[in-house]
Amino acid sequence: MKSLIKAQQLELFQLFQPITSIKTTTKFTFVDLFSGIGGFRIPLEELGGICLGYSEIDKEAIKVYQNNFIRDTNADEPYLGDVTNLNQLPFEIDVIVGGVPCQPWSIAGKLKGLEDPRGKLWIDVFRVVKANQPKAFILENVKGLTEPRNRSSLEYILDNLSLSGYVVKYQVLNSYDFGLPQDRDRIFIVGIRNDISNCWGFTFPQAVNKHLKLYDVIPDIQRDNFSKKKFISELLFTDGKIPASRGRFQKIDELNDFFLFSDVRNGHTTIHSWDLIETTEREKLICQTILRNRRKKIYGDKDGNPLNFEVLQSLIAGLQIEKINLLVNKEILRFVEDKGYEFVNSKISSGINGISKIYLPHADAIGTLTATGTRDYVATISIECDEPEAYKQKFIQEIYLKNHYKPLTAKDYARLQGFPESFQIADNETKAKHQFGNAVSVPVVYHLAKSLLNIII
Repeated sequence: MKSLIKAQQLELFQLFQPITSIKTTTKFTFVDLFSGIGGFRIPLEELGGICLGYSEIDKEAIKVYQNNFIRDTNADEPYLGDVTNLNQLPFEIDVIVGGVPCQPWSIAGKLKGLEDPRGKLWIDVFRVVKANQPKAFILENVKGLTEPRNRSSLEYILDNLSLSGYVVKYQVLNSYDFGLPQDRDRIFIVGIRNDISNCWGFTFPQAVNKHLKLYDVIPDIQRDNFSKKKFISELLFTDGKIPASRGRFQKIDELNDFFLFSDVRNGHTTIHSWDLIETTEREKLICQTILRNRRKKIYGDKDGNPLNFEVLQSLIAGLQIEKINLLVNKEILRFVEDKGYEFVNSKISSGINGISKIYLPHADAIGTLTATGTRDYVATISIECDEPEAYKQKFIQEIYLKNHYKPLTAKDYARLQGFPESFQIADNETKAKHQFGNAVSVPVVYHLAKSLLNIII
């Protein structure tokens, strides 16, 4: 088993290994801003880069960074401190890189943009770039920066970087396209100094041809790649209507390779409280009726409204209050004073019993890893079924009830972000997950930087 895991890890690492001639001949310098734990540094050093200094204010991240990169051979490498205090540096730089704090534009944050103190760190980036005039820079942030509500902020950033003397381009890149089984979109902003020959010639890298599955990266889960069967829409979706919210890894004619635990969504792989708790067909009908009607505007302006008993009576013939009370006693429903009944598990992010999703081992990609952590799990065995309802019931019986699933570890986070096995993570599991959730995906930076170096070196 250990030899198999090592072979899988080698296969992942080889996805972004440099060509020997590039590594031995390419020499360039870089500064690592907002360095975190070194997601930029690993691929840049693989490409022949030499780090002249790093800037970070998170003490725990600094410990991990120094433990992995600041050794006897480069013990004199300067820690540059807080980026807000940086201006002209005492050396010339080829490339500046950095993952500027993303919370101001993240859905997980408060979306304050440039009004957020962390959003104003872009002003410090502008100053450092303008003062030091590197040949190029690579800056990373969340995809949310590209959304319409943040368009003015993105244009402000691009304009300021351009006015500093750079040809600036940006693109959203997904970690899955560069060999990692993680659905992670990030915007990368690349600038090349406009006095460099062919400064307009840079193009973002194309997706790699090889894709790994979860079982290629996460150890101790079953390797069994079932052939996926095709289904008509009427079997997979209510009334055959395909939801507009389906993601990249949810095919319209295949069963999902994950199960979502939620009482406020529906789908062929959605697990509800009433699927896990013994309930009658009548009780299930009540729950499904609330689920279908809770978001209708005639019952309120919220994205999910409690429904009072009179409304439920109009929707369900012969409904008695005793049936509602049974669901309250089972802690599936709760009564909201002066409003009506809603699900106890009413937040998608909370899931059910602490579980948001369970991915099957043969899944193409897990959801985006975040600094705040996820409630996502990975099944340790795979299942195959011919029909959606049987698929769901088999999952409950064979995986959920028998505890054939496990949480992601910090080491799993590292693998899903493309960090090498030799990387020394933080001792505290929670802190380590936080750090990897904040990090950039190593193979993405490798391929991006390789394209950039073809222009500036």
